[in-house]
Amino acid sequence: MTEKDDCYWMQQALLLAQQAAGMDEIPVGAVVVKDNEIIGSGFNQPISLCDPTAHAEIQALRNAANHIGNYRLNSATLYVTLEPCGMCAGAIVHSRIARLVYGATEPKAGVIVSQTQQLDKAYLNHKVLYQGGVCAEECSEIISVFFSRRRAEKKAHS
Repeated sequence: MTEKDDCYWMQQALLLAQQAAGMDEIPVGAVVVKDNEIIGSGFNQPISLCDPTAHAEIQALRNAANHIGNYRLNSATLYVTLEPCGMCAGAIVHSRIARLVYGATEPKAGVIVSQTQQLDKAYLNHKVLYQGGVCAEECSEIISVFFSRRRAEKKAHS
């Protein structure tokens, strides 16, 4: 994939992040792409679905697996607007995603480069290629705006 392709698919993930924000969920979006086609998509919905596992990545992986009828997503790329957490990184490995592309880093809970570098562990039976920083400014902006608005609303109600 080229840098232009990566930006295009990340834009699709950003549209999903906007949907999450519209539902007052943390605005993270994800798409799974295989053979230049979206085979799965999702956005954060843990609040609305009352499901702590309903992160954008998990939603997109589930959607893709159902779409192709197989939990193994070989040769697919996952695009997500925010660096994945530990739960999502584990699901990425188990789904056999070939490549992960994320936008903004997540200094507190990100496990790809920010904290534990989880995808680089020698004990993993599947290696995932990864690249961060694709459309990073836009991906960071949507999160920053969301939390700024949330803080302002909280302050107004205090």
